[in-house]
Amino acid sequence: MAYEELAKEILDNVGGKENVNSLTHCITRLRFKLKDEGKANTDHIKNMDGVVTVMKSGGQYQVVIGNHVPDVYAQVVQEGNLGNASDTDEDTGPKGNPLDQFIDLVSGIFQPVLGVLAATGMIKGFNALFLAIGVLEETSGTYQILNAIGDALFYFFPIFLAYTASKKFKVAPFIAMAIGGALVYPSIAGITGGEIMYTLFAGTLFESPVYLDFLKIPVILPQGGYGSTVIPIILAVFFASKIEKLMKKIVPDVVKLFVVPFLTLLIVVPVTFIVIGPVANIAANMIGAGTLAVYNFSPIIAGLLIGGFWQILVIFGLHWGLVPVAINNLSVYGFDPILALSFIASFAQTGAIIGVFLRTKETKVKTLAVPAIISGFFGVTEPAIYGISLPLRKPFIISCIGGALGGAALALFETRSYIIGGLGVFGYTNFLDPAQSGVQNLFIIIGISAAGLVFGAVVTYLVGFGTLFGDAEVATDQGIETKSASTTEGAIVQANGESYVEKEVIESPLTGTVLPLSEVKDEAFSSGAMGKGLAIEPIEGKVVSPVKGEVTALFPTGHAIGITSDEGVELLIHIGMDTVQLDGEGFTAHVKAGDRVEVGQTLIEFDIDLIKKAGYPVTTPVLITNADHYLDLLTTDKTGVATNDYLMTVVI
Repeated sequence: MAYEELAKEILDNVGGKENVNSLTHCITRLRFKLKDEGKANTDHIKNMDGVVTVMKSGGQYQVVIGNHVPDVYAQVVQEGNLGNASDTDEDTGPKGNPLDQFIDLVSGIFQPVLGVLAATGMIKGFNALFLAIGVLEETSGTYQILNAIGDALFYFFPIFLAYTASKKFKVAPFIAMAIGGALVYPSIAGITGGEIMYTLFAGTLFESPVYLDFLKIPVILPQGGYGSTVIPIILAVFFASKIEKLMKKIVPDVVKLFVVPFLTLLIVVPVTFIVIGPVANIAANMIGAGTLAVYNFSPIIAGLLIGGFWQILVIFGLHWGLVPVAINNLSVYGFDPILALSFIASFAQTGAIIGVFLRTKETKVKTLAVPAIISGFFGVTEPAIYGISLPLRKPFIISCIGGALGGAALALFETRSYIIGGLGVFGYTNFLDPAQSGVQNLFIIIGISAAGLVFGAVVTYLVGFGTLFGDAEVATDQGIETKSASTTEGAIVQANGESYVEKEVIESPLTGTVLPLSEVKDEAFSSGAMGKGLAIEPIEGKVVSPVKGEVTALFPTGHAIGITSDEGVELLIHIGMDTVQLDGEGFTAHVKAGDRVEVGQTLIEFDIDLIKKAGYPVTTPVLITNADHYLDLLTTDKTGVATNDYLMTVVI
């Protein structure tokens, strides 16, 4: 198999198949739920050929692969025999905070069906386009069949969501699907157009006509039934999970096979129609009204925020919180203005990569940019974000600005999406209003997306950016002479006497003897797994800041500190080996996480004699934990240093 080695290496480095609770995938990511994320070798996975990066969000361990993720996913499942990984009875993985749990729940329910939902939405969108431009007539058989393909999944959405929700709530899938089928049963769905028996809550906000009852108990149905609804079936399946579990406890084993589903359905379906459905329908209407109220308060501000922050939400997986809101709006109102505002973000991102391609002199970046641009036009921007724009920083910021301006422009023209359809250029048909003929609105969307693309490309080209790999061939191709300066100044590639490659000098945070990391008596440091750098055997118990930046981590015990310089270099200073066991004794911190620090500022004082008497070495690694992001790391050739002496140079 083409991805056999990649799949095996990924599986080995997430802690083996025994560490995997479940595995799914989206357009570009393998989404693991691990029993213990600490067993995953994240740094190794990030550096593997075929892997873009690793993200941890929403209780998921996400390995970003790119466009060929379905093939890698299939191979990982085969390699680890993970076909039933998501069906385990007990999820022993970390639950995370409430937000993580919510994101995990929403993504687990909606993500498996979104690909097919987008595909059917595209078919429906193109069908609407063909109708608008006169290629098809509404009465033609071709239109009717295409419309059935495009409409079926969304109309019967409760059945599909019942299946995916059953996986999250641990319910027998066919019981859940039977509940969903009952909600969209044709004869019940058609009752709302018939004779009204009586009206409940007449004259109030909750006025509800009653078309049928169950055992003399009134049943309140939404207009048109539960087709395309989202919230009722999710709550119903959650309720079913509790009833089924109870039934399994009290029903004898000999008749469990049919009596458990019999009793579960007999209880859950009526309760859903009588209680859960009406309450959920009211909640759905309130959510829809709430989101529209926020949007209507200031559509342009909403466009700026959603368009500008959309890519950041995607990076952290938080966009899943808006997906069900959009689907709910489509179900309740037939349109959604919320996700529509994010549409330009992918074009701005693609434009930024075009700007990078046109300006960069790095051959490897140009090579990466071409497939990233192509996939970006189809709305898949993860290769562009993780591979190019985010590491370069400025192009990513520019694309966010372009997305914000595009979102504001869409809001200005009161843009709405009418289906969950394709992405990128395939997403234009999402904006065709089925109630109106013509494609005038479509030209506005195309114009705004083109403007977003041009903005990203032009501004990125004009503003510029640093180097991603610092290819030596760049200098060679331009006939630039390269030479190293003295060690204390670091290595600088020079062109016509001017610095060509940026650098950051790291000063010594300690006074003492310099040692190579290989001599540190701890494999985590000596192997380079924690980062690259040097170690110092201190003769003075004081640590000062080697750079200007921010304290990003300070261990409660005071034995280790993390600093990120203003240039983005991440440093870890770890005082001694296993000194965490001292529980802070002998350490005095003079800063806290989040503090700004200057070069030479005292960070920590420690008692060398106390630490040694306790039986711990004071050898202190000074590491660049993100050294792989840079072209090179040069170290001093001196055997002894004092605080603020030259120690290392990071070539950016």
